[in-house]
Amino acid sequence: MKRIILGVLLSAAAAAPAAGMVKLTGTEASVTEHVTALIDNRLLLSMELDISGLGLTRDRQFSVTPVIESSDSDACREFEPVIVAGHNLYYKHIRENDLDGTAIYKYGRSGTLRYSDYIDAEPWMENAVIRLRYDIAGCCGSIVARGNDTLQVLVKPVPPVPPVFKPAFRYISPVADAVKTRELKKRSYVDFPVNKTTIYPDYRNNATELSRITATIDSVRADSDITITSISIKGFASPEGGYKHNAWLAENRTAALKDYVEDLYRFEPGFIKTDFEPEDWEGLRQYVEASSLASRDGILEIIDSDMQPDAKDARIRRRYPRDYAFLLREVYPALRHSDYKIDYNVRTFTSLDDILRVLSEDPRKLSLSEFYRAAQSMTPGSPEYNEVFETAVRLYPADPAANLNAANTAMSRGDLDAAARYIAKAGDSPEAVYASGILAALRGDYTAALPLMQRAAKLKVADAPAAVDVLKEIIEFNENNKQ
Repeated sequence: MKRIILGVLLSAAAAAPAAGMVKLTGTEASVTEHVTALIDNRLLLSMELDISGLGLTRDRQFSVTPVIESSDSDACREFEPVIVAGHNLYYKHIRENDLDGTAIYKYGRSGTLRYSDYIDAEPWMENAVIRLRYDIAGCCGSIVARGNDTLQVLVKPVPPVPPVFKPAFRYISPVADAVKTRELKKRSYVDFPVNKTTIYPDYRNNATELSRITATIDSVRADSDITITSISIKGFASPEGGYKHNAWLAENRTAALKDYVEDLYRFEPGFIKTDFEPEDWEGLRQYVEASSLASRDGILEIIDSDMQPDAKDARIRRRYPRDYAFLLREVYPALRHSDYKIDYNVRTFTSLDDILRVLSEDPRKLSLSEFYRAAQSMTPGSPEYNEVFETAVRLYPADPAANLNAANTAMSRGDLDAAARYIAKAGDSPEAVYASGILAALRGDYTAALPLMQRAAKLKVADAPAAVDVLKEIIEFNENNKQ
């Protein structure tokens, strides 16, 4: 069986298009674009059918067979047929495998059908007529509509048509994680009276802040897929006041929060780890840099200097008193905070049902290998298939395998700029070299694509040798048809 290609149409400007749209009598289908060309003694027919208005029900199908007939009707050859079937008939054909290789597509997946096939050319085909035989049939073979419309009368000479680069994407299966470790980071603003290190749950907004901490811990502990391995708390004080005193405050307030959590959950000794930073100068710097303070640059210069912390704070206060008063009032309170982190492990999901459930509920629990397994249960190139790989790269933005697979989905939907960003982080694996070659070819830079594909072929990428041959044909064609 010759191939029927569902893909990119040949350029009408470079081949031999017939003028105008061809309406298929008795249906709402039409041929919106078609091309014929003679290549290496083979006659190529490529066309696009608009089937969006067919309105096929679940138990009907639309069949099309292009036919070429000699001008005197003494000779006839058929191209490969193609069938578009409603839901029930589509799956009936799939189950019964009764089409003997005829291409079939499910109605509703796309409003257009891109068709390409070729037959061996023969002398009688000069001035021959290409027709479309088609019918709409019901589930029992009853014919609802039938037609035989003229598509094109062939006239020599036929201009040459360029070879078509049709990429075969190579997705890779990531290595499975031995242990799926995760972390959940949060920030709390538990407030303390001046110079105190005791937690008062009813003080200011402490009831809300403390409940947020316990709600975060509870949300992880209650998940049967998760095992908490440790909790870390790091406390910070703001820069006003003496550095030594601030260190004492940060350390002891952190210890107080640790004791509060331990009293609630009775974790084993050492389960909660603590650290502290006397003054959050980095947080202050981030705010000032993003601000429109009148003395922004001067304050940043002081913050970045080699002065001791107390000297920095004093200089900002003396040199920029108005901005310092603003910072003291509006910014410093937020620099007194506790950052806490929950480290945990997620169990491995072994069944596909579990993987698909977690994919829809909380994909953060999945490893890259589990994302890959989910994708293998879906139709390649479908929106759901692409979304799996795009979700994976959002959650694993630095992983080469995730970026390579996301690059493939981006190229498959024509987003070449996104593909380039992903490929830049896809590493130097053979598949990444191959994907770089595809990207160059899709951008029309065949001379850049060829050495990449040749390198991928040497690295034993299965589809690379065929791509090398096509790229050579395209480059040769372009050289021979510069005019």
